[in-house]
Amino acid sequence: MTADQLKQLISSGLACDFITVDGDGRHWFATIVSPEFEGKRSIARHQRVYATLGSKMKTDEVHALSMKTFTPAEWAQQKA
Repeated sequence: MTADQLKQLISSGLACDFITVDGDGRHWFATIVSPEFEGKRSIARHQRVYATLGSKMKTDEVHALSMKTFTPAEWAQQKA
C-alpha cells in the first residue's frame, strides 16, 4: 500500500476537505479534515476513518494508522 492509495481509500469513503498521509508502508500518519466529524468525539472520528479501510486493517495491508482529525472549523483555527 502506498500513501496515495491509502489517501484515495480514505477519501473515497469519507468526504474530506483536506487529507495528508505519510508513512513507511506499514506505519502511517494521516491528517484528515472532514465535515462528517462535526459533533463527534475523537474516538468516533477515528472509527469513521477505520470504517473506510474495511478489511485492510484486518488483513494487515494497513498495519498501523495514527491520525489527527479535524472539522473544517477546527482546521481553520489550527491554521490561524
